[in-house]
Amino acid sequence: MPATTKTIDDYLKRLSDQQRTALEKLRRDIQAAAPSATECISYDIPGFRVGKRLLVSFGATKNHCAFYPGAHHIRALADEVAGYDLAKGTIRFPAGKPLPSRLVKKLVRARLAQYSE
Repeated sequence: MPATTKTIDDYLKRLSDQQRTALEKLRRDIQAAAPSATECISYDIPGFRVGKRLLVSFGATKNHCAFYPGAHHIRALADEVAGYDLAKGTIRFPAGKPLPSRLVKKLVRARLAQYSE
């Protein structure tokens, strides 16, 4: 995405319908789990902040969508994320198979708890 992307809506407009649908669902799930978090663009991808700290991010590439909840939480929920394409701090998934709301909310709440410690 170009560096001129200023909002999550701008970012989503540039995606395929399937990617947009998957990431809009992810966005809603994040908002439900962290209603006080604010939307942002960080490193040219959508994210949510709590205060000045980046909570989580998400995005899309040509071949997949991705959710970035942090490496610690992915390791902590290894059984629940098994079967997804994982990298340090990243869960990749096909646009046609969005992440389950329950999993997203659990990861976001774990991240919020980490920030409140």
